[in-house]
Amino acid sequence: MANIASVSQKQLTNRRQQLRRARRIKFVQAIWRSLLVGGIAGSLVWAITLPDWVIRKPEQIIIKGNQLLSTGAIRSLLPLSYPQSLLRVEPQTIANALESQAPIADATVTRQLIPPQLTIQVQERKPVAIAQPIVPAKDKTAQSAAEIGLLDEQGVLMPQSSYQSLQENVELPTLKVIGSTQQYLPYWSSVYRAVSGSPVKISEIDWRNPGNVILKTELGTVHLGSYSSRFAEQLRVLDRMRELPTHIQKSQIAYIDLKNPDVPVIQMVKTNEKSKSENH
Repeated sequence: MANIASVSQKQLTNRRQQLRRARRIKFVQAIWRSLLVGGIAGSLVWAITLPDWVIRKPEQIIIKGNQLLSTGAIRSLLPLSYPQSLLRVEPQTIANALESQAPIADATVTRQLIPPQLTIQVQERKPVAIAQPIVPAKDKTAQSAAEIGLLDEQGVLMPQSSYQSLQENVELPTLKVIGSTQQYLPYWSSVYRAVSGSPVKISEIDWRNPGNVILKTELGTVHLGSYSSRFAEQLRVLDRMRELPTHIQKSQIAYIDLKNPDVPVIQMVKTNEKSKSENH
């Protein structure tokens, strides 16, 4: 019995020592955790208030990839006020703000601490045509409110005012589209692809009458009828008529009728109309 009692006493003593040691370890760990958290918090406060990590002027924002819009124009679109702590800048928020502007298709924003600056890589929407809306001649209010727009290849419509601050020596497109955008935007991508690939230069697409789309080309006026899947074929037939001016004077042609591309028709100017115009 004495041996059992002495063994039990030793076990209890060891147990107490182990518990005291465990408590000391936990205490030390708690102190280290507190110091670590405090250190991180202090470092963040220090970093945020560090004067050198601040965007103080627009020149600290580097714009790359812009070919149409000027650097100053893109900087003016940024949702930033100066001075601005670099660590408080949210790159994705800035990218989203730029992409919500019609001329910017994509934006990537990165921060750099030394030297403190923002780098913004942009991909612009390139306008390929001028969109002229239909406005009643008598409605002066609508005329002043209607703004000529610009179209890119995908059919994204952008106000012309968004391209006011252009880079030097950048010209806007010469191709013009007249009519309601609701009529032609669903087909615009394929229409522009065919027009841009046509050997015959096309300067205007008149969509005011959806039942008869009219082109202004280097060969003269061309009537296509309603837009259809044969649009590209109609342009290929027009290309095969490139030698037409060598056989018929352009002034004698009223228009080229390609409503049925299998049977192209040349509508000549009526003689009496021609004589009247000559008398005038």
